[in-house]
Amino acid sequence: MAYFITGGTGFIGRFFIEQLLRERQGKIYVLTRPQSRARFAALCEGLSGSAGRLVCIEGDITQPLLGMGDEDLATLGDERVHVYHFAAIYDLAVDAEAQRGANIDGTRNAVELAARIGAAGFHHVSSIAAAGLYKGTFREDMFAEAEHLEHPYFATKHEAESVVRKECRIPWRIYRPSMVVGDSRTGEIDKIDGVYYTFKSLQKLRRLLPPWFPLIGLEGGKFNIVPVDYVVAAMDHISHREGLDGQCFHLTDPRHHSLGELLNIFADAGHAPRFNMRLDSSLLAFIPKFVRDTVSSMPAARRVIDTLLADAGMPRSMTLFLNYPTHFDNRNAERALEDSDIRCPELREYANVIWDYWERRLDPDLFIDRSLQGNVAGKSVLVTGASSGIGYQVAVRLADAGARVLLVARDTEKLEEAAATVRSRGGEADIFAADLSDLGACDKLAEAVLTQHGHVDILVNSAGRSIRRSLEASYDRFHDFERTMQINYFGAVRLTMALLPRMTARRQGHVINISSIGTLGPCPRFAAYVASKSALDAWTDAASVEYSDHGIHFTTIHMPLVRTPMIKATSIYDSMPMLSADQAADLVVDAVINRPRRIATRLGVLQRVCSALTPRFSEVVMGSIFHMFRDSAAARGDQAGGRESISNEQAALAALMQGLHF
Repeated sequence: MAYFITGGTGFIGRFFIEQLLRERQGKIYVLTRPQSRARFAALCEGLSGSAGRLVCIEGDITQPLLGMGDEDLATLGDERVHVYHFAAIYDLAVDAEAQRGANIDGTRNAVELAARIGAAGFHHVSSIAAAGLYKGTFREDMFAEAEHLEHPYFATKHEAESVVRKECRIPWRIYRPSMVVGDSRTGEIDKIDGVYYTFKSLQKLRRLLPPWFPLIGLEGGKFNIVPVDYVVAAMDHISHREGLDGQCFHLTDPRHHSLGELLNIFADAGHAPRFNMRLDSSLLAFIPKFVRDTVSSMPAARRVIDTLLADAGMPRSMTLFLNYPTHFDNRNAERALEDSDIRCPELREYANVIWDYWERRLDPDLFIDRSLQGNVAGKSVLVTGASSGIGYQVAVRLADAGARVLLVARDTEKLEEAAATVRSRGGEADIFAADLSDLGACDKLAEAVLTQHGHVDILVNSAGRSIRRSLEASYDRFHDFERTMQINYFGAVRLTMALLPRMTARRQGHVINISSIGTLGPCPRFAAYVASKSALDAWTDAASVEYSDHGIHFTTIHMPLVRTPMIKATSIYDSMPMLSADQAADLVVDAVINRPRRIATRLGVLQRVCSALTPRFSEVVMGSIFHMFRDSAAARGDQAGGRESISNEQAALAALMQGLHF
């Protein structure tokens, strides 16, 4: 027996060819588009026993007779092959015209070819999608009963079957696999589809929460999952049995799993938290359908849904299956497999294999360039406060990675020294002296930068002023609040807004604002400083929303206490553990590479949680800390106060709460 296969370089087709090579004899002719010759070569190279048995035939399913020449048609006619039609579009996101061309026209062309060459049989690989969204049990002998075929994927799968049933003049059989995942023994698969789209969300939950943490989720509809090795083994066996022509076979798992059960199975496989409480989505049925349809079709609602799905790594088409209503009966297939040992394995038995293969081979994060060089090489990065401290370390790190750094600070001499260091290490640096507390200087700076460089890819607002003084010692020092607000808030916002129009025009850009851990909870003695940083946080929150559709990213870094020249006036800090400027630069590098919305240390996150859940407790704790320390001599107006030391109790507290502002 000889075989002719369309879609042989695709996922299921490739596994089926491997099955034939292992279990059957005879040549296997594989239809291959001219532009896919390399894929056929890779197929041959990856399969043992392919030499002399796999034959490439160039063609295209969208062409009459699959675009094959007379010589190839004659060869297949002489062999009297069995035709296995796998080629189709299995992607729900592809436009309707492309799906009709491949799924319907392609099937019709394959049927006509089979008749032309006098094939011994036509085996059509359909899908359970041919049932549409049928409510209830869909049997293998059902076809016209399919419901809700508005989506082109469902409609074209159904119509392709109709072509076979009505137009095929040779013996035919139809196979409807359910949602196919990787090999149950190895996990092997070459694409992310179906249930795999949920894995990234489960992985994120695993990173955020311990496995025992209970979650609330949806029960959802029933899903049917089968591994590809079961599909090809069952198809091979059924297609070689006598007396089964003109029938359809559901290659499905007798067991169906609700969405909630499915997520928990893979949560267990990936050591993620389980959804212990699952809500039945039918609870929303009391809302009239026209109201739900109206709301979901509103641009604002669609945008929210699309954003949530994008963050979860899911295509919009996945929403079709949240309440999947169909149960599939597979008695035909079970009867056809009775004389074999082919059985669909239980999903729980191989879910860990599927997860492991995805996480090691297909996780999208594996293909992201996580190197600093890969993210900044050749880009223009403007760093304020670049003559010392955090800004200086950030500028050097980015320049070492290939960025062209634009250094901004007030002191020209220190800027020259910083630029000289960058250049001595092989980097590129330009300097721009500017006092960012002067709004006019901010405008001139932006104009000069854009004139010389055209645009800024990344802006790091690092320049700032900190004042450590209690409110009681600030009654006659309102200018402290004005000074911190002027540079920490107004200067950063003025410069950013001057650069945003060019970023918007280019539809790309990244703004990184250095905020403070103090904005995450009560921070006594730093009211002026934290107020200015909180204002910048609020502005950044608004900007991140307004520019989310413009390709511009905003990151707020809630920086803990860092040993820089800015804190030199507070002598007790000399004895306290805190981040170095280089360690602080690590947080900025993380922001550049991963572009998160915000970055905070664990202590900062704990402070935010405690402030939200137990505000009175946070107030008492921070009040106690406030009274343990006192203002510096300079803040008290004691010019002869000298250097101060801290007690053992204060040192222990500073070590325990490293990075907090005392």
